[in-house]
Amino acid sequence: MNDMTQIKHHLTDQLMMGYAAGALPEAFNLVVATHLSMCDSCRAAAQAYDAIGGAILETETRVSVADDALAETLALIAQGPSVPKPLTNSDVSAPLAAYIGGSLRDVKWRSVGMGVRQAVLSTSKLATARLLYIPAGAAVPDHGHRGTELTLVLQGAFRDATARFAEGDVEVANEDLNHTPVAEIGKDCICLAATDAPLRFNSWIPRIAQPFLRI
Repeated sequence: MNDMTQIKHHLTDQLMMGYAAGALPEAFNLVVATHLSMCDSCRAAAQAYDAIGGAILETETRVSVADDALAETLALIAQGPSVPKPLTNSDVSAPLAAYIGGSLRDVKWRSVGMGVRQAVLSTSKLATARLLYIPAGAAVPDHGHRGTELTLVLQGAFRDATARFAEGDVEVANEDLNHTPVAEIGKDCICLAATDAPLRFNSWIPRIAQPFLRI
């Protein structure tokens, strides 16, 4: 497991604020929570955002509210995201483990071609979360984005036109980025990815398969 001095690509302030406010889709929450379990610096920043939010609530001017507002607020707090603890003995954090049934060894992979495999996770329809397995030296087909894509490296590393991303690193891609992620030689790469819109593939074979693969 990487420590924070090895992680070079972190969450944006916007993502951490959205996470603290409970405003992100479930799939994005999962990526953020998993990264926070791996990254000391982002975890400290997330705790600071939580503290700031609490201070703002304490200083808010009193206003009249509905009779059931307190109960609804307490329910939201109970359901809302919390800052995950660092990883201990598992190969994934508790938030991700709950989605995959334990560890990466328990994942049921589905081939998407050229050796690349995926496992789509069950989340709300606002965004899609998946695990990607990219064999060492293999590439994900060249693609762009119709929205935002978060990609967190859990094992190994990949490179694209922008940078190298290793364990704990997260790439935040948007409509401006076209790339071809390639797993580094030496170790297969496993990533947790979330998208809020379908990818835009540049070759016709992935475009034909896209509706069936939910990517």
